[in-house]
Amino acid sequence: MKRIALIVAGGKGSRMKSNIPKQFIAINKLPILMHTIKQFSHLDEIVLVLPQDQFKFWEDLCKKYNFNEKYTLIEGGKSRFHSVQKGLQSINKDGIIAIHDGVRPLISKNLIDTLTTKVKEGYGVIPVIPISDSVRKIKNGVSKNTQRSNLYKVQTPQCFFNANIQKAYKQKYSDKFTDDASVFESDGGEIKTIIGDIKNMKITTSEDLKIAGVLM
Repeated sequence: MKRIALIVAGGKGSRMKSNIPKQFIAINKLPILMHTIKQFSHLDEIVLVLPQDQFKFWEDLCKKYNFNEKYTLIEGGKSRFHSVQKGLQSINKDGIIAIHDGVRPLISKNLIDTLTTKVKEGYGVIPVIPISDSVRKIKNGVSKNTQRSNLYKVQTPQCFFNANIQKAYKQKYSDKFTDDASVFESDGGEIKTIIGDIKNMKITTSEDLKIAGVLM
């Protein structure tokens, strides 16, 4: 069965105080997004979703870095939900879809393979990491301790059979959708979890950028 990566990148870099979108910032002499795409190069296909106004900048970067990985470039939507939706609309074949954040360049090929082999009909599979810090719930100014034993941080890629996730993304957008798994659950699907990789971090701040540079 074909395995298809759907990589979504639409960040602006504002939290890094960068004048270029964060997915284009270089780590170890290569833009973050290129590192990410390379990690999925062993799959059958890659679909990359970017804002249309970033196409030219990305194409110039590919020329600059002589980046020749094969992928299909799709215009994104007004939110991550709509970007994934548009990416899925470009995929019209059976297979397993691995939906991934473009700014998680430290994803391992081993984790990708483990996730995609565990997908079953009606089930999505996602990587999670146990929370090690103490957690408190604050509501109306009142702070209460919350047991962390059942709490996990969610990562990507999140993997599904194409037909299942296509159906889920036909739903109307809701602000309750925080990731692809939440969209899938809202449509009646079930989510299975496996332990992810602590290195598979999402780069959102300048501190994250420094850590990723050391880990890469």
